[in-house]
Amino acid sequence: MNRIDAKFAQLKEAGQKAFIPFITAGDPDLPTTGEIILEFERKGASIIELGIPYSDPIADGPVIQASYTRVLERRIPVKEILEFISGLREKTEVPLVSMVSYTIVYKCGIEGYLGRAKEAGLDGLIVPDLPVDEAAELSSTAEAHNLKTILLCAPSTHPQRRRHIAQVSTGFIYYISVMGITGARDRLPEDVQEHLRELKALTDKPVCIGFGVSRPEQVRMLARIADGIIVGSAIVNLIAENSTRPREEIVRITGKFIADLMTGLK
Repeated sequence: MNRIDAKFAQLKEAGQKAFIPFITAGDPDLPTTGEIILEFERKGASIIELGIPYSDPIADGPVIQASYTRVLERRIPVKEILEFISGLREKTEVPLVSMVSYTIVYKCGIEGYLGRAKEAGLDGLIVPDLPVDEAAELSSTAEAHNLKTILLCAPSTHPQRRRHIAQVSTGFIYYISVMGITGARDRLPEDVQEHLRELKALTDKPVCIGFGVSRPEQVRMLARIADGIIVGSAIVNLIAENSTRPREEIVRITGKFIADLMTGLK
C-alpha cells in the first residue's frame, strides 16, 4: 500500500487528522532539510510536502518564492534533490510528497520524472500548474508507479470541475483556503468551513486544506471538518529567519513550531 493511503487509514482508525508541513528542498541546504524532515516525523507530522525549487512558481507567495530563489542560486539540480530523498528514505518511513512544476516533469519526461521519484522513495506529487483536464497521462503513469497525484481545488472552482477533481485526485485532495497565493494570514475566510463541507460531500477521499494556516487556533477550527491541515509559508519563513544559526538550532526551532501548531489537533 502507498504510504499516503496507509497513513490516512491509520489516522481514520485512530480518529485523528493529518498534519502536513511543507518545506523547500535545499533551503538553507539539503542536510538541514533532511534533519528537519526527521524532526518533523519525531514531532508527529503525518505527511511531509517537499517543494522542488522552480524559477516561476504559479501559486507561491513571496516567502516560498524567495526560498526557491535561494536554492536555485546555489544551482542545486532536481537530480541532486531526488538523490538526497533516496538517501533520506533509508532513515524514515514518513510519507513524502513533492510539490513540483509541470515544467520540471515535462523536461524530465513524465515516465522519467515519475520513475526517478518512485525510485527515490517519494509517495506522491502535487503539480499546481497542471489543470485537471490535462492530468490524465500523468495520473495514469503515476498510478502505474504507485504514486499519488494530488490535485488542488480552490474556492472559485466550478462545482462540475470540483467533481472532476474529486474523481481524478488520488491520495488526498488539496483544498486552497483562500484565493491568491500562499502566505500566512491573520484570518481565514468565513465561508471556508462551508466550502470544505461541500467538497467532502463529493468524495470519500481525504480532503486537506492549506494556504494561510499559521496558528494553532486556525488548525483547531479547520480540523473540525478537514481530514488534514497543510502549513507551508510560516515554516519556510521561520527557517529563513534562523538560517544563520547552527543546524541543530534550526531543527529545534522548527520542530517546536510545528509541535505548537499540532496542539490544535488535540
